[in-house]
Amino acid sequence: SGELWFTLPKITILIGFKFVELSTVDSTNNYATALIHGGQATHGAAIFAHEQTAGKGQRGKQWDSEKGSNIMLSVIVDTTPIQHLPPFLLSAATALACHQLFQSYALSETFIKWPNDIYWRDRKAGGILIENIYRGKEWQWAVIGMGININQIRFPEGRLRPVSLKQITGKTHTPTLLAKELCTYLEQQWQSLLDNRQEEILDAYQANLFKNGEQVRLKKENQLLETNILGITTEGYLRTQVTKQDKEQLFTVGEVEWMFDH
Repeated sequence: SGELWFTLPKITILIGFKFVELSTVDSTNNYATALIHGGQATHGAAIFAHEQTAGKGQRGKQWDSEKGSNIMLSVIVDTTPIQHLPPFLLSAATALACHQLFQSYALSETFIKWPNDIYWRDRKAGGILIENIYRGKEWQWAVIGMGININQIRFPEGRLRPVSLKQITGKTHTPTLLAKELCTYLEQQWQSLLDNRQEEILDAYQANLFKNGEQVRLKKENQLLETNILGITTEGYLRTQVTKQDKEQLFTVGEVEWMFDH
């Protein structure tokens, strides 16, 4: 009797296929990281919280968000297949996914402010915090934290002019549904990374870069720099041309801060 042999197709787990919804948590990034360290992580798992008691922002800052009003989402990705790429590309791909979601409702004037904030006009609509997990030198996992202002209309004093989708559109949206939609955009960008379409990602990022080709003021330590934004490098450096200097200057993440007039 002839035996039948067949191979099962490799099952692709889509980002957001596993969607965990929490009423409250200290931080979705902490929750996701604990899953990884506990050996319970699966690629593509998305952790959504209605409330965070200790949300994380860039460089140790806190991300404040009104309960039930916004997207607070962390996605776990298995970075083994992309560990030959500069980690900035994952950051750029994530920023593009957040940009696509926000732009599809705000309809215009949505930008990516280097390295990975989402801006509408000159106001902050969202931020991204990616925490990478290495074993030795191997980049094994990333926890992609995304916070996007959806329905909040009152913000704490002293924040850099935040803005929400509701303030722009006048409509109330459902954060969980938008978070699931964001997962589909992130999946598309993830596929681009897997297909080695780095140029495409960088081109799209530059096309939506906040103040690209414009003159801005950056602060480095105690020095104010008048500079023109030229774009970014594959490694994620900001390319600028300081006014009154001929040479191009590169800045790394955290090295400079943007100065706004308001």
